[in-house]
Amino acid sequence: MLNKVPEVTIVFWIIKVAATTVGETAADFLSTTLHFGLIITSYVMGALFLIALAVQLTRNRYVPAIYWTVVALVSVVGTLVTDNLTDTFGISLKTTSIVFACALALVFLTWWLSERTLSVHTIVTPKREAFYWAAILFTFALGTATGDLTAEAFGLGYGVSLLVFAGLIALTALAYYAFKIDGVLAFWIAYVLTRPLGASTGDLLAQSPKDGGLGFGPTAVSALCFALMIGLTIYL
Repeated sequence: MLNKVPEVTIVFWIIKVAATTVGETAADFLSTTLHFGLIITSYVMGALFLIALAVQLTRNRYVPAIYWTVVALVSVVGTLVTDNLTDTFGISLKTTSIVFACALALVFLTWWLSERTLSVHTIVTPKREAFYWAAILFTFALGTATGDLTAEAFGLGYGVSLLVFAGLIALTALAYYAFKIDGVLAFWIAYVLTRPLGASTGDLLAQSPKDGGLGFGPTAVSALCFALMIGLTIYL
């Protein structure tokens, strides 16, 4: 089959950040604003994610609408996984961050030992695509946990947390363009960091001022990011 992942361009990163922001705000919109609760929201979104992923896995090439639908849904599911572990089971954000980091490292290690490459330019077999989506899921769950950890548990606030992760992404870009670090390594570092960046952005825009946000609400922020994703996907 042809490569199942889009070219890594500026449009790719814009849609990715919009998807990560949607993951944070849409989860809050469904579970809190619509009063579905974490459990029901998790079941519904988990089922939708599995259906979309099944469709994605049956394609033999990259289809923008399908691919980005899966990314948006895995973003929501990753947020819900972390929220359930923290809010329902009382597991600390430090613990979930460490667990998801170890899980992601294990996926990367298994992927490398099996395929000898982690490049997203060669997702041309079902096995590589399975590794790819497993890595994506854990990057989203890890990003949610670390974003909440820095903003809430460490008390930095959403704005400062956003600047921290944006700065780390900028340093990664500098290391790639100026110091020529490995492109695959740079991609995955940036991919992991865009998740807490998007989560911090979503919380900053959606949360009420008393909670450290700007008060636009999860409905408006989700709608804006969905519109951005749809517009750019149509463009692609």
